[in-house]
Amino acid sequence: MIRKNLHVATPFRFEAGGEVPEIDICYHTSGEYTPEKKVVWICHALTANSDAEEWWPDLVGPGCAINTDKYFVCCVNMLGSCYGSSGPSSINPRTRKPYMLSFPPVTVRDIINATILVRRHLGIQTIDLLIGASIGGFQALEWSIMEPKRIHNAVYIATCARMNAWCGATLAAQRMTLEADPTFLAERSLKGGRTGLKCARAQGLITYRTYDSFVLTQSERNEDSIFPERVESYEQYQGEKLVKRFDAYSYYSVVKSAESHNVGRFRGGIEKALGSIKAHSMVISISTDLIFPPKEMEQWAQFIPNAEYHEITSLYGHDGFLLEWQQLKELMTPYLP
Repeated sequence: MIRKNLHVATPFRFEAGGEVPEIDICYHTSGEYTPEKKVVWICHALTANSDAEEWWPDLVGPGCAINTDKYFVCCVNMLGSCYGSSGPSSINPRTRKPYMLSFPPVTVRDIINATILVRRHLGIQTIDLLIGASIGGFQALEWSIMEPKRIHNAVYIATCARMNAWCGATLAAQRMTLEADPTFLAERSLKGGRTGLKCARAQGLITYRTYDSFVLTQSERNEDSIFPERVESYEQYQGEKLVKRFDAYSYYSVVKSAESHNVGRFRGGIEKALGSIKAHSMVISISTDLIFPPKEMEQWAQFIPNAEYHEITSLYGHDGFLLEWQQLKELMTPYLP
């Protein structure tokens, strides 16, 4: 997929207050859009980028189910992230320094308002298939409500209609971990908060996986070891990986944006908001997902008119949306244009 950038040289106002004088929106596409091409739009998860072919390689690419040779595939890097779209790591044109904590709080609706700017820029009138998993599912649901007549088909995977208290607590704990790192609050450079970010990643990983998956893959090999080393090494490794590609200020921003998610806000509640969706919809839960459990997803899925509901099986919890590609392919294929 090809990386592109849309520069918007007018003020962008945020739902929770505040504005920036200009924004950049990074996105990836499979070539150039032409009206005869069917459009598949993918919304990415928390720390992913807009190159869906990179993080969903078994589903997106030439010859894959989401065939980049056949469809016009687009994915936008969400506001607040650090993969090209404006966020805390961007340079404030007024100060010539990174925004860091001065970047306004971003909500999911802000992310979709920026995404819609890309849709308009490309001249796309309708989305043939909109797909979102996890926080990408937050975006897909919001967009389906904000522009219901433009979304023909939609698939929402391992997600929720309103941030639940369990997931919200895990995200709040991760933000508290960043705040506990004195280098984060000092805001001296974008390298601040790295220790806190490593710890936040370790916290998050526990909720993305399951008891069974950790026991299977991270149990001690040495039966006589006194202290567990393997699982700690794994958590350290995952933290190191994240700090090499993400900064703590952007992580704080995207986590906070996830906490804002509530499709029913100022719309008369979740049931009414979901009831306004016009897309032919499918909701897919993961049997072992700890943060968006099937019982919750099945409950709100019934509010979307004529939505299909499916549950896939996985040992790996929430991360199953990245790993159980074969099951997802079988379910999504009938929705592909």
